[in-house]
Parts: sequence; C-alpha cells; structure tokens
Amino acid sequence: MTQSIFVVFIVIFLIVSMLKILREYERAVIFRLGRLIQTKGPGLIILIPFVDRMVRVSLRTVAMDVPPQDVITKDNVSVKVNAVLYFRVLEPGKAIVEVEDYLFATSQLAQTTLRSVLGQIELDNLLSDREHINDELQKIIDSQTDPWGIKVSLVEVKHIDLPQEMQRAMAKQAEAERERRAKVIHAEGEFQASEKLSQAAEIIGKNPAAIQLRFLQTLTEVAAENNSTTIFPVPIELLKQFLDRK
Repeated sequence: MTQSIFVVFIVIFLIVSMLKILREYERAVIFRLGRLIQTKGPGLIILIPFVDRMVRVSLRTVAMDVPPQDVITKDNVSVKVNAVLYFRVLEPGKAIVEVEDYLFATSQLAQTTLRSVLGQIELDNLLSDREHINDELQKIIDSQTDPWGIKVSLVEVKHIDLPQEMQRAMAKQAEAERERRAKVIHAEGEFQASEKLSQAAEIIGKNPAAIQLRFLQTLTEVAAENNSTTIFPVPIELLKQFLDRK
C-alpha cells in the first residue's frame, strides 16, 4: 500500500514537472541537457523531466526608470538628470543566452549612455532640445541592445535638476530678457508714433485751418473732464484773422 502511494506520488510529480502553461505574453526558452533547443509558447508545453529546463521570458514592454545621474555638460555645468526607458524582448533566446541578466544590463547601459550623451551637450540645448536628445539616446541604446534581442522603443529625459546658483542666474537672465523686450517694444511704439505725428504735421501744414479745428477739439476734450477752471493758451494764428480785419 505504501509503495502504491509512493508510485502515485512520483507519477503526479512527473506529470506536473512535464506540463507547463504559458500566458499569451510569455515564452519559454528550453534548454535540453544544457543546450538551447527552441523557444515555445504560449499555451501548454510539455517538457522531459530531469532533462529539459525552462526559462520564462516576458514579451511585454518594460518601463524602466533610470536613476538620477550626475552629468557635467559641455559648458561645465553640473546637473542631475533622470530618464525613463521603454523596451521589450523580441528574441527570448538571445535575451537569455547572450547576456546574464538582460534587465540589469539594459539598466546599466542606459545610465552610462545618458551620462555620455548629455556630457557632450550644452545646458541651453539640454533644456530646449529634449526631442532630439531623446531620439539620440534611443538610437544609441537600441543599437547596443540589439545583439541581446531587445528592442528599445523610447527614451524620455524626465527631469533636470539644476544647482540653486544656476537657477538664480537663469532667473536673472530671463528677467533681463523681458526688460530688453519691453524696452524694444516701447521704442518701436515711440518710433511709430513719431511717424504718425510727422504725417499729421505734413497734412496740417498744407491746410492752416486744420490746426484751429484740432485746437477746438482739444478744448472740447478738456472741458469734458469737469474741471472748475481751465487755462489754455490761445495761438496767434487763431486771432490773426480777426486782427487782419481791423
């Protein structure tokens, strides 16, 4: 009786070790006596007990956070930069055979590439040209992980941490730039106003009666302010006609 139970237990154990179920996004890298034979899945697969060894590999896209890296830019500014890396395994056999731990290897490669690429870029370009930098990082990392059967689809620089001194300097620069633009706009407004006044002077100069009409219009505008006393000069040209009649 005891032997029968033992035999049943062995049979159940062998069946369980032979049958494996893989999800839709999983693949099994099968090693037979230490040699890579094939990749199977998804669904039900059968293994030879004590001969075959299976390694599960996920084909889903992995979002890997690249820890903050100390980077010295081309113009000698020290910053901390972190990024996020999106990749997936295309060839499970290579991902297991060609590199010991493809997740760790990809993380280390992303960190060194981030420091290397950003160290060749000036701070202004690093802050303003994120799209080009992301594309450059993606191409470099993807080309180096290709022998591992890994496809890097996207690299995004998330955050750039500037020193306090640099932040204050950039704030002063931005303020000075705004003041410069304000002065330029004011000067352009004065220039346009002078042109319009010059054109108006030419028109009034051709018709002396126009200055009198303009003077009377100004008096109307001043009277609308409800002032109790209004003092205004009377131009000689306005009285000249009356003096000539005498």
